[in-house]
Amino acid sequence: MTWTTPNVITLLRFASAPLLVYLLLYTGPLAAALAAGVFFFATISDFLDGYIARSYGSGTTLGKFLDPLADKVVVLSALIMLAGMPRMPRVPAWLVAILVAREIMVTGLRAIAAAEGMVVGAEELGKYKMVLQSMAVQGLLIHYTYLHVNFFAAGMFLLWIAMAVSIWSGADYFIRVVRVFRPRPQAFPPKRIAL
Repeated sequence: MTWTTPNVITLLRFASAPLLVYLLLYTGPLAAALAAGVFFFATISDFLDGYIARSYGSGTTLGKFLDPLADKVVVLSALIMLAGMPRMPRVPAWLVAILVAREIMVTGLRAIAAAEGMVVGAEELGKYKMVLQSMAVQGLLIHYTYLHVNFFAAGMFLLWIAMAVSIWSGADYFIRVVRVFRPRPQAFPPKRIAL
């Protein structure tokens, strides 16, 4: 384990997931506000560890693996809990299932590519998906209406957009991996005709 600052921040982001799950066992404005605060910390730490890694050259191979994994753990933990909470309205479970299935598919494809010594990096679509999901989850965690803003409705609106981008980026990733593994046609030497 390389104890660089970005890696430590990423591990703290992992640690925020069980705390988030615990807070979402409770309903009410206070629990919602605390959960939203924990998620906001996790979101800010994601930008912070990336900034430090790029600015000070302290990025590691382990960090490149752990960083997106931590994002998925935090976001999906929050969505799964939001789908199962007794408070109403709540996030549709089928929508969360689609998002979880997409992440499993992409992670599996990435593992297959890595096993073959190939790296298929994330594209801009994947980054947009993560930003939209984070904004959506933040609103869904706040849940209640403040300053005439219905945070649950705003979060659901963003989550619908995030789901569309998620499916699009997942399909794009699948196509790119398939292209990498597609066997290349071999050039055969021209046949010699005996005279």
